[in-house]
Amino acid sequence: MSSSVSVARAYHHGDLRAALLAAARDLLRTQPARSLSLREVARRAGVSHAAPAHHFGDRQGLLVALALDCMTEFVSAQEQAAAGSGPLENLLGVGAAYVAYAAQHPQAFTLIFEPEICPPDRPSPLAPLIERNHALLDGLIREALHAGQLRSDQPQALAAALWGTVHGLAQLVLLGHLSPGAVPSALHALLTAVPGAADGDLRQQGRVVDPLP
Repeated sequence: MSSSVSVARAYHHGDLRAALLAAARDLLRTQPARSLSLREVARRAGVSHAAPAHHFGDRQGLLVALALDCMTEFVSAQEQAAAGSGPLENLLGVGAAYVAYAAQHPQAFTLIFEPEICPPDRPSPLAPLIERNHALLDGLIREALHAGQLRSDQPQALAAALWGTVHGLAQLVLLGHLSPGAVPSALHALLTAVPGAADGDLRQQGRVVDPLP
């Protein structure tokens, strides 16, 4: 379904707020969030210029709502990827899904980490989703530690290190310094290099999968 059809369908079903968000997502496919304006979103949705302000207050309110929409999609993609038969496989899947989202939705990925939208030192509307994402990673790491597939006496530090590495891979892909196709092998090498990770386990069960287009 095209984005313009999604916008029209939401509008004609009486959900103007959803139509405006769909229009904003449509624009976000081709331009950064910092370039979006309420007037442009209204024009794309085919409604009055006052409509976005009525639903979101101001441009910042629209961007926060848009970020919540994108962050929900981002976290859900990782959760769906954590459906394998073992903790190490699930970690690999989550990392690949993280980078895949960045590669497929670069402007959305940039938006959800924008300091004005998600300030690291202040409460954010995205906080529940961020906690959900952290809980997913923490849980998978603890499962892998319990299964003996990873070894560490600092699980929280290990989670931070893995998150930082995967985010760095996503940034390299976005900047064009790393091919998306190189990501699964890089993640596999990282996970099997951690003491306790069993390289043979992943290879024997065919778990090195490239989810990127």
